[in-house]
Parts: sequence; structure tokens; C-alpha cells
Amino acid sequence: MTSVSPACHTRSLSVPFASILPLYVSAAFLLAGNGLLGTLAALRASAEGFGDTVIGLVGAAYFLGFLLGVVYTARLIRLAGHIRVFAAFAALSAAASIVLVLMIDPWVWAASRFVMGIAFCGLAMVIESWLNDQAPNGRRGRVLAVYRILDLVVVTAVQFLLPVVGTDGFTLFALVAVMMCLAVVPVSLSGQPGPRSPANADFDPKFLWRLSPVAAIGCFTIGLTNAAFRTNGPLFANASGFDIGEVAVFMSLGIIGGAVLQYPLGWLSDVAGRRSTLIATTGGAVGAGVLLSATAGEAVALAFVGSFLFGGFALPLYSLSAAHANDFAKPGQFVDVAAGITLFYALGAIIGPLVSAIALDLYGPPAFFGYTAVVHSAFIVFVLYRMTRRAERPVERRSRFVALLRTSPALMTLARSAMRRGRPGRSGDRKDR
Repeated sequence: MTSVSPACHTRSLSVPFASILPLYVSAAFLLAGNGLLGTLAALRASAEGFGDTVIGLVGAAYFLGFLLGVVYTARLIRLAGHIRVFAAFAALSAAASIVLVLMIDPWVWAASRFVMGIAFCGLAMVIESWLNDQAPNGRRGRVLAVYRILDLVVVTAVQFLLPVVGTDGFTLFALVAVMMCLAVVPVSLSGQPGPRSPANADFDPKFLWRLSPVAAIGCFTIGLTNAAFRTNGPLFANASGFDIGEVAVFMSLGIIGGAVLQYPLGWLSDVAGRRSTLIATTGGAVGAGVLLSATAGEAVALAFVGSFLFGGFALPLYSLSAAHANDFAKPGQFVDVAAGITLFYALGAIIGPLVSAIALDLYGPPAFFGYTAVVHSAFIVFVLYRMTRRAERPVERRSRFVALLRTSPALMTLARSAMRRGRPGRSGDRKDR
């Protein structure tokens, strides 16, 4: 979906790393605002009496918008350019976040979150493609690492604005709007030329399934479960009797768990095999879901442990599935892989918040993580079946694991470039793939 300027392949290490700083600042505001609103919207909707099922619909609307953003943003960038698209989507995000507090109505909220899904996908695509264009060849790994750290730090930190400010009133929604507006300033005033517009705005939605059914179903499964956790996890914590501060800790520990275990599990998949690691990791997510379901509302400390373990095992499944798909991709197909994994994730993320909210509404807090345990168990069965149909990729023909954020397909280009630069001694891999 995106095309990288040829200049980015020849840029030397002399390009100042500080030239990327404005993009990091914009990304920090963007990720912080979106991360805060995800938790805030669920808690405020519950306080307004929407009902869990309705809140699930609102969450599904966001991911439906995100899916459309994946499909159409590249075309918009070709027509208007990166900076104009970024400014337009930032304005839409700020306006939509304010509308949430001006009009307390489920249909209005669903429409606003739908718009924000489109906008956030577009904003992330602009930032990530721009990072890829500006990053010096030998520093792409560090550029990607800093971006991941930013995501972890700002999304975790903003959760604690919830108990400090409170979810009532106008203040936090206004802060989200301010963050979205401030994200425009560094990008607009950086003085750096924008990246080239995408050369091809189309992608084949069936491509990933033909390449790797395990990766396709894996990303779909992750959408069903991880999107449910990010959207309705605050509802589970709230229904379990947690106060606002405990809700913030509960959600933050899930994010931190995913960051802590991402690289150890990625290393394990490099040496032990993707599918066996996927089975073991998904089994850990099943166990964490069972723990959280069995202890719902009984012990806050156990819930905190369960959240850390759930995030630790469930969140890396996205990167593991992407790595499995890339093992079978040929040169020139990695952007198509990125579009495919985002598509399947978004499809699952549309369904997951709604189904999990219905389960929570009908059967109470234990049903929420009971749902994730069932979905993850079904994925294990599918991977076991696929192991009887296709041999594991030999170690020497596997791509190296790269931890990814679930933001936009543009990130894959940056990740792949960083990975190629980090493995000069294995030139045969490119030929074998």
C-alpha cells in the first residue's frame, strides 16, 4: 500500500537522527490521545448507562472505520499529499472526540468512533511512512525501537490521567482533542520534505490467506481477542468492582506484559519454529484468560497478575503471525503482507468488541475472559490442523522476528528495512524466500 522513496535506500548515516524528532513528537501525541480515549470512552459510556452490548457496538464502529482507512487512505494520500491528509485526519479526530461529550447518544458515539477509526489509521500511515522515508539505512532498527518505546510509555502513562482527572465532565475529552491537534504542529513545521505518495493504492484481500492461512486466522483471532481487551477490558475491570485507579493499573499491566514478553517469544519463534511458538504462546493466553475468568471480582492482585500474563501472551501473537507470513513472502510482497495482516486484524476487531460485550452483558465478568479463552483455544486447534498440511519452514529460510505495533501497514516497510540491515551475514535467506 505504500512506496518508499529510493532516497531512503541511499541515505547515509550522516543524516541527523534529530531530524526524525518532530515525527516522534507527533507520534507521541497521536498514540497518547488514542490510547487515552480508548479507555475513557468505555468507562464514560458505562457511566452514562449505555449498556455493555451498546458499548461493544461503539467499539466495533471504531475498527470498522479503521478497516476502511486501510483500504482508502493510500488513495487519499496520492490525491492530497501526506501533510494535508494528516492535518485533515487530525482535525476530524479532535472534532470527533469533542462530539462524544457534547452529544451523549449511542448512535452519535458510534458515528464518532467510526470517523476516529478512519482518521487514526490515516494518521498512523502518514507518520510511519514518513519515518520510513527519513530513517537513515543503518538506523532503521533504532527508529523502530524508539517508536515502540514511545507507544508503550505514552499509552501506559495516559491511563493514569483517568484517576487524577476523573471520567466525568469535559476535561479528558478536551485533552484528547488537544493531543490530536498538537500532533499536527511538529509534522507541519518540521521543514522535512514529505515522503513520496504510494505508487499503488490497491491490494488483494485474499493474498494473505493464499500465502499463510495460519497468519490470516492468527491475525483474525488477535482482532477478536486483543481488540476486545483494549475496548472492553475497562468494562470487565469496572464490573469486577475496581475503582478508576485500579482500572488504569489493570489496563497498563496488559500493555507492559506485551512489551516484556514480545522479544523473548520472538526469539523463541526464530529458533524453535513459528507454529509451535504460536501454540505455546496462545496456550499461555488461554491460561491467563481462565485465571481472570475464575477470579473475576474476587482479588484485585490476581487480576493484575492475570492482566500482565494475558498481555504478555496475547499481544505478541500479532507479531508472531506476521513473522510466520513473512517466512513465505517473496521480495516485493512485504507491503501486501502488511496490508493483509491489518485487514484480517481489523475484521476480527470489528466482531470482537461486540461479541465480548454481549457475553459480559449476559453472563457477567467471568464470561469476558471466558470468551477470549475459547477463541484462543480454537486458534490452537487450527494451527495443529495446519501442521498436518504444511511442513515447518527451516530455520535458515525463516525471516527474523520483528515486533510490530497494530497501527497501519506502513509500519511493515520500516520493520522489513530494519530487519534486512540487521542481518548482513545471511544473504542467502533473501534468495531462498
